[in-house]
Amino acid sequence: MKPFLLLIYILFTSIAFSQEDEAADQEINAVVVNAQTDNTMESVHVVNLNQVVGTITNEKGEFTITAAVNDTLYFSFLGFKSQKIRVTNDMFKFGNTKISLTELAYALEEVIVRPYQLTGYLEIDVKNLPVNNAYQYSISGLSVGYEAGNKSASAVTKVLGAILNPADLLRNLFGKQPNQMKKLRKMKEDDQIRDLLASKFDREILMEMLQIDKLDIQDILNNCNYSKSFITTANDLQILDAISSCYEDFKVLNRKK
Repeated sequence: MKPFLLLIYILFTSIAFSQEDEAADQEINAVVVNAQTDNTMESVHVVNLNQVVGTITNEKGEFTITAAVNDTLYFSFLGFKSQKIRVTNDMFKFGNTKISLTELAYALEEVIVRPYQLTGYLEIDVKNLPVNNAYQYSISGLSVGYEAGNKSASAVTKVLGAILNPADLLRNLFGKQPNQMKKLRKMKEDDQIRDLLASKFDREILMEMLQIDKLDIQDILNNCNYSKSFITTANDLQILDAISSCYEDFKVLNRKK
């Protein structure tokens, strides 16, 4: 009976160690290639959405990144379709993983300048272009200013009202994904992720990281009094910084209640 119990103990112990090894963070070595030509691709951005770390491929298309089984890797390169890959045990066991990205076909649309009556003369055109009249107001104790639309007597009241009485919508958006919102600081601290976000305007990575949709991002920024022009024209890094600042202020104000 004792040998049998010993065998069972060894079996369960080996299974436990095996599961622990699978869950542990390890380094993945892989290469990214063009799906059409099979040529290696340099400077592809690779982001681990779970660990919130990023890297880029070298001149041979190779990259190394820390990951665990079931983590999701996000690949992005200008002119190619972004791709998400789930990390498997085979990536660690066999190595030499090849990731293929598909090139996008772009059709240039006709550029229309008629709405702004542009003439080609700088002195005239600068007077015809729309001006962003979203003034920012600085509030003592908070790290950033807040936009409040056109300059008016009610603008400051609008800002104070929004900050001192946060909308239920904002509470729900920040509260329903507390773990995801904690990734904001990590995203801001990773240089590779910041470089990638600075070149993007589609909000795709932000949506994947924070597990919210594009409308949620707009609602957050609207409730934090960012102007429509900022929300529609800012790059993803600027949007990240705006959401992060809004979230930090939200936490401070809620602690005081």
